[in-house]
Amino acid sequence: MYRIVDKEIFSDNVVKLEIHAPRIAKKRKAGHFVIVKTGDKGERIPLTIAQADPSKGTITLVIQKVGVTSHKIARLNKGDSITDVAGPLGQATHIENVGTVLCAGGGVGIAPLLPIVEAMKKKGNKVMTVLAARSKDLVILEDQMKLFSDEIVVMTDDGSYGNKGLVTQGMEEVIKKTKVDQVIAIGPAIMMKYASLLTKKYNIPTLVSLNSIMVDGTGMCGACRVSVGGETKFVCVDGPEFDGHEVDFDELLSRLGAYKEEEAVAYQNYLKTI
Repeated sequence: MYRIVDKEIFSDNVVKLEIHAPRIAKKRKAGHFVIVKTGDKGERIPLTIAQADPSKGTITLVIQKVGVTSHKIARLNKGDSITDVAGPLGQATHIENVGTVLCAGGGVGIAPLLPIVEAMKKKGNKVMTVLAARSKDLVILEDQMKLFSDEIVVMTDDGSYGNKGLVTQGMEEVIKKTKVDQVIAIGPAIMMKYASLLTKKYNIPTLVSLNSIMVDGTGMCGACRVSVGGETKFVCVDGPEFDGHEVDFDELLSRLGAYKEEEAVAYQNYLKTI
């Protein structure tokens, strides 16, 4: 059992949990994720590690309420425990000094972007950060991002905070005034698709962190497969980060919607129990 040592509510649908997991905290690097399960017969879901504190033995996860399992986990409070947390999993982000890095995060994708922004800055890069969300109350971790960013641009769909517009508009604003050597974009699949189309136009190397359906997290089940450069890759062991210009986003989006009806039925049944 993995005890929750702190909880912060970002919005009605997004919470941050700090979990006691000392062995994971010690080994975790930027880009790693964990598979979590609540209850002996619970569903396994992947969550990227937003922060880790080896001295406290804790990792931080940001959870958006989407399906049954994410709702169950988000309802837990300080002092409660998560049944299983397996990790760190996946390939860590390749961190090197490339010059100027543009890091773009959309929605809860801002959370897994934070350790990458930190690592890139500590490696000596100039870090330009674009944060995007539907509205002001959904912009998360801005203060933490400021610690490691040379400049931050905030975009909101409704214009309630920062600049009104999409993440790609904020990204292009940075690209037009600064020579960008690498882009890292994390967020909803549709956001990463259009971010990659933008950077391809400017011929800027781009990494994206994919959020495909995942079961075991060790490359055995094949549920997380995705086409990258015409080859089949498994997000859990080959990723989660890939060349955004090579990812077949249309296939990914199709696969992400494969169980929408079943998920909706499961959620309605869950509502009847609470």
